[in-house]
Amino acid sequence: MKEHFSEQLEDLRRNLILMGGEVERQIQRSIEALTEVDAEKAAAVIANDGEIDRMEMVVEEQAVQLLALQQPVASDLRFLIAALKINNDLERIGDHAVNIAEGAQRLAGQKPFKPFIDIPYMAEVAMSMLKQSLDAFVNRDALLAKKVIKKDDILDDKNVSIIRELLTYMAEYPNLITYFLELISISKNLERVGDLATNICEDTIFIAEARWVKHHATELT
Repeated sequence: MKEHFSEQLEDLRRNLILMGGEVERQIQRSIEALTEVDAEKAAAVIANDGEIDRMEMVVEEQAVQLLALQQPVASDLRFLIAALKINNDLERIGDHAVNIAEGAQRLAGQKPFKPFIDIPYMAEVAMSMLKQSLDAFVNRDALLAKKVIKKDDILDDKNVSIIRELLTYMAEYPNLITYFLELISISKNLERVGDLATNICEDTIFIAEARWVKHHATELT
């Protein structure tokens, strides 16, 4: 029974990792759709969201069954609790990829402005945080998780500076207000991707060290 339970845990872990990889690709493709002004690529991201939802349901069902039938304790219980939360965070990141892709679709017929302010840089930071958060989870690497959490301030600050810059441009180019509002929305979605990557790291620390660090980032060591 113990070996069977271990196999089920590993299967759940693999499915969560597969979902994480697919979500990473969704974010990557949504940004490519924006920067390449590619409406077809944006449409592909939107169409693939159903697969992310399907993967979320599979992981959730596995985790709930293991909690109900196996009554795990200690590290196994922590893993299952964290897996349910990470599963939800990944699905939400997939939703943000769709939001970005929808914005890219609406902007596809327009010439890029400046080009796209600092959004490509912000996307690079967000994707790096997501990748490293998943690496930390896979390896139960609390040290890497803590490093990723500390990066979240970069995204927060960049989001604020982009919004301020775009508000200035709105006054200068009132005919482009709708365009700038789309960029603000995309910036906010990327900022949320960073927040959710941070959540994954907090859950990874919970798995590895049996302690919550949520709302206590300044206590990270």
